[in-house]
Amino acid sequence: MDDYFLNNASNLIPKNVTTQILESENPMEFHKSLPGYKPTPLHNLSGMARKFGLGAIYLKDESYRLGLNAFKGLGTSFALSKVLNQQPKNTIFCTATDGNHGKAVAWSARLQNKKSVVFVPQNTSLERIQNIEKDGATVIDTGQNYDETCRIAKEKAAQNGWVLIQDTAWEGYEEIPAYIMAGYLTQFQEIEKQLDSLEKTDVIMLQAGVGSWAAAGIWYFVKNLKTKPKLVIVEPYESDGILASFKAGKRVSPNGNFKTIMAGLNCGIPSFSAWDIIKNGADVSLRIKDDYAKIAMQELYTPTLNDPQIVAGESGVGGLAGLLYLMSNPNAQNLRNHLQISSNTKVLCISTEGATDKKMYNKIINK
Repeated sequence: MDDYFLNNASNLIPKNVTTQILESENPMEFHKSLPGYKPTPLHNLSGMARKFGLGAIYLKDESYRLGLNAFKGLGTSFALSKVLNQQPKNTIFCTATDGNHGKAVAWSARLQNKKSVVFVPQNTSLERIQNIEKDGATVIDTGQNYDETCRIAKEKAAQNGWVLIQDTAWEGYEEIPAYIMAGYLTQFQEIEKQLDSLEKTDVIMLQAGVGSWAAAGIWYFVKNLKTKPKLVIVEPYESDGILASFKAGKRVSPNGNFKTIMAGLNCGIPSFSAWDIIKNGADVSLRIKDDYAKIAMQELYTPTLNDPQIVAGESGVGGLAGLLYLMSNPNAQNLRNHLQISSNTKVLCISTEGATDKKMYNKIINK
């Protein structure tokens, strides 16, 4: 099927700079020192599970993370602190972003009394730009796509002596993205403590842009769970770099038009270090149309039975939207069979952001 790729995952994650850092770092203690840190809630959506014929749907809600309305601060704060431990005189940090990552870099820099410069691609919403500026960042709209914006940020950092805090890696730039990925491990440690049946979870849905967060999750689950659940990567239909890379057998840029409401997932070629983990640990790569994200947002806003109301943004619902595709699209029958989906199946999803673009959010839920 054109919308997905079934991967024969080896679960043998290669040893390299990234995995060595993931192995050696335990960011939880650092995060506990941050103002406002506490584990984000994990909900058992029993009503939604019943509606879609599943044994359980668990959803972790990252809209409560550190006052940032998204999970990204876990990675940027940890990476920036590691850089300053090594080079305390650095004063300006920069990045390329399509939203939450840039806000997290700006917030992390402000915590350390440092400055930040954030480059954003064309069509980034005004609200997202203003949210980044609120944390003191200088925001520059490149008028280009995400990959080109990353190139510009890299070039400007080198020209001006700024430190690039990017969540995508390439050859020669792996250490800082690895520290960002290590920062995400706190989230997965929280899940393991909150969900004592994580070992019994059958499927985990992980949305992806460049893939760094999804790869951190895959590494954690492969390493720490005796019985690994099936791991499904979900991307927007028009920016499916990971699916395209699986089909090509190597890292490639997607061929889509990059028009999607899932702004945080609207990326190009997968991260160099993330791809190594994903290609060995993911069981399925899936792309979905925006309509599934809209339905997922509406389902959480108007919950079934006694489920809690959850405010989740367009990118935040990516994993859940992939699950809705899985359970409702007639073309997904082979995929359901491959994942052995039944009325007993337990699925974990993570809502990685709240309503980070309120105008878009209210339009989607018809508020």
